[in-house]
Amino acid sequence: MPQVFYILFGALFTVAVSLALGKLLLRALAAPLPRQEEHAAAFAAGSACLSLIVFLLSAAHLARKGVFLGLGAAILALAIRRGAHRPHGDPLPPLGRFWKWVFGVPYAVFGLLYLLNALLPEISPDGSSYHLAIVAGYLRARGFTPITTNMYASLSHGVDLLFLFAFAFGRHSAAALVHCAFLLALPPAILGYARRQGFPAAGVCAALLVFCSPIFGIDGVSAYNDVALACVVFTLWNLLQLRDARLAIPIGLLAGFGYAIKYTAFLAVPFALALVFFHARKLRPVLMAGGCALLMIAPWTIKNWIVVSNPVSPFFNSVFPNPYVHVSFEKSYTESMRHYDDLKSYRDIPLELTVRGGALGGLLGPAWLLAPLGLLALRSPAGRQLALAALVFGLPYAANIGTRFLLPAAPFLALMMGLALSSWQPLAVLIALAHAVASWPPVMRRYCTPLAWGLDRTPVRSALRLDPEESFLHSKGPRYGVARMIERWTPPGQMVLAMNQIAAAYTTREVLVGYQSALGETLRQILYTPLMEDAIPKGRLRFRFASQPLREIRAVQTARGEPDIWSVGELRVYQGERELPRAPHWRLSARPNPWDVQLAFDNSPLTRWRSWETLYPGMYLAVDFGRIEPIDSVLLECSRDQYKAMVKLEGRGESGPWRELSPAPEDWDAPAEFGLRRGAIEELKARGIGYVLLFDDDFGAQDFRTKGAVWGVTQLAEYYGARLYRLD
Repeated sequence: MPQVFYILFGALFTVAVSLALGKLLLRALAAPLPRQEEHAAAFAAGSACLSLIVFLLSAAHLARKGVFLGLGAAILALAIRRGAHRPHGDPLPPLGRFWKWVFGVPYAVFGLLYLLNALLPEISPDGSSYHLAIVAGYLRARGFTPITTNMYASLSHGVDLLFLFAFAFGRHSAAALVHCAFLLALPPAILGYARRQGFPAAGVCAALLVFCSPIFGIDGVSAYNDVALACVVFTLWNLLQLRDARLAIPIGLLAGFGYAIKYTAFLAVPFALALVFFHARKLRPVLMAGGCALLMIAPWTIKNWIVVSNPVSPFFNSVFPNPYVHVSFEKSYTESMRHYDDLKSYRDIPLELTVRGGALGGLLGPAWLLAPLGLLALRSPAGRQLALAALVFGLPYAANIGTRFLLPAAPFLALMMGLALSSWQPLAVLIALAHAVASWPPVMRRYCTPLAWGLDRTPVRSALRLDPEESFLHSKGPRYGVARMIERWTPPGQMVLAMNQIAAAYTTREVLVGYQSALGETLRQILYTPLMEDAIPKGRLRFRFASQPLREIRAVQTARGEPDIWSVGELRVYQGERELPRAPHWRLSARPNPWDVQLAFDNSPLTRWRSWETLYPGMYLAVDFGRIEPIDSVLLECSRDQYKAMVKLEGRGESGPWRELSPAPEDWDAPAEFGLRRGAIEELKARGIGYVLLFDDDFGAQDFRTKGAVWGVTQLAEYYGARLYRLD
């Protein structure tokens, strides 16, 4: 039971400090908010302020429990001293008793369900693999540390910094409860807006369509950020509807906080600034809102610029070239987000979003099949405004068709549906209550896809920690057990190379996942080379020409085509049969990917320079000898997995333009070298990798199991098909 106390304290303390900061801000601005709407608006705005404060503390390496406790206590004391806890503002028009019951009963029942699930040990896929893993790392380091081996660390983590505040006291489940607070705050915000606009019945219907939705429930009780983003952008919309210049500061903070939560909310800033100008017809409130938005956005872009040389990493790497994320990975990653493997046809999206839930990671519920009825709301000004907001915050869905990426637009769509149905109030009540029943976990499991992401029956004893936390975590699959296996069998300070994510939030070891960074992809390529015939650089391209004095030579790729990526294992330069020895005064260069150019000059058959972009004319690999050298041939050792590549050789002397030395090479294959498996392990060790983790269905896992001695590895432990190897 004491563990539950720390969890609840961490979450409630974070929520209370956020609420206090928001109320202090809104009271200082004399914000014209109705009494019932102030709480949700203050919580969202205060969360933005607390997130920014934690960012500054983390940048100063002051992110620790004692600092958080002292700061939070001071903020709460100040709020109490200034009377921020007392009711303020005019009340909204009363909500009839019938509608109170229609809204209140499902809200209470589902609210209890959500709180208990948020209390459960946190083992959500993204929450345990990177959201809280990064948070835990920051807390151990007392602030930000440069992370270049995990692309997820470069995303904006506005809500994750609230998790950090709570995590310091209550660990993983406290963070999930903080996210649950946004879920609990969203329905009252929707209802408050609808009451102020004069359509409370539509507000009740919309609030229940959102709150009871299975995807809102499972996402909101996990250490994710989608529900928080939905709450923030709806609160932003709500403040914009008040059309008061005094709200420019919280409007700007919330618009920028949307970006700080998730890149996909970038449209919140121009949307908010446009509406502020439209309503005020003055430049000053626009500048105030824009400055506050910049205050929330700039820290994340500056951090990324300093750490990974790309302010919007892990995207736009072709605009901001860097050695940390490959352009080819970005392209394949964004493409995969637009085309989920389990989705057979785009025509299946409506059913996947509402009824099935397996292919797109969750479902909204069957009632959302009636979403087209929301078009009837376009007859009213409020409906048209809601449609504009739904369009703006729904546009990023095209970049990722997972169900949870619709959540920021869902409250606006729900209100449109509520408006359309409010003319037939009995029908609206019936649909809202039927939606609640259909969304109850045991009922939902009767019609959705078996693997749809959603809540199941809640083990109350596990939530209250009456049963051991470890038992629950182990019961949810192998990811937790694998993390604990790594913690047990590897010493501190060692890096583990894995091909897939684990629950990294439960280990203090650095687990480098093969696809999450440029370094990871390079290491994975080294490990896979002995197992892939076409990846072994046994191809030989020999360029011969009349002996001549040259200072620089370059191999230029002239073809264009996908999906091939140009690579060179070794570039060797000859005078007759004598190879010019590589010298310290040589200057190597490449385009693209100049950072890995040394891999083509290291005499290793396991490494190769790669363009990490699909073929285009003008790619090159070049050497400046630093002085004139007599040369008559150049040899490229290449792999055969680049069938469309075409290469010519150019050179020049001390000055003058590049000239063609040979338009095409002689081409043949050399025998493959022996000992590549052991060589791959030595290359990994040279790069700081001490251990490799492979699941039984990973590529090459069987070869490791049967030829461990040949590789030079020792299996230390195994957990449900995940095997940990030490590199000997």
